[in-house]
Amino acid sequence: MTFDLIREILGFVIGLLYLWWEYHANPKVWLAALVMPAISMWIYYSKGLYADFAINIYYLLIAVYGFIVWTRGGEKKNKTKKRITRITMAQLAGCSLVSVALWVLIWWILITFTDSTVPVADAFTTALSIVGLWMMAQKIAEQWLVWLVVDIVCTGLYFYKDIPFYAILYFIYSVISVVGYRKWLQIMKGAD
Repeated sequence: MTFDLIREILGFVIGLLYLWWEYHANPKVWLAALVMPAISMWIYYSKGLYADFAINIYYLLIAVYGFIVWTRGGEKKNKTKKRITRITMAQLAGCSLVSVALWVLIWWILITFTDSTVPVADAFTTALSIVGLWMMAQKIAEQWLVWLVVDIVCTGLYFYKDIPFYAILYFIYSVISVVGYRKWLQIMKGAD
């Protein structure tokens, strides 16, 4: 068993924990969000997925932010935890614009400064992941729909780049994205 395979399996296991905690809207998801990027950075860089590598720096930073928002970001006077909400039209417009702008920028960076063999897909998943993770930190239920698109594309991309455990993980993420969206809507309705 190679060191690369061990890292990939470890990332796979932590990814499953991440998914479990995210599904249940458990703040522990942010602990996994601190560990998994460190492992993933090595894997992505070695496979030439430079945008996926770089986004993991963002993942590390937003994990701290997400943990703070989820555990201390509720209503100040009631000192409650942040609740799950639906996306507003203004948020949808902003997220859409930011996603497209990031996709174009990251794509340009990849074709200009790297030897990436998959700049369009790598830039696309990275741009949507940046926005999706922000939505997750804000506990917006539709973050699951963003992840569904990211996960489907990543499943194919990781099989193509010969990262089979991550391809399987992202296939599982794809399935859970649908179930997770429904679960978060149920949690949100139960909180009212």
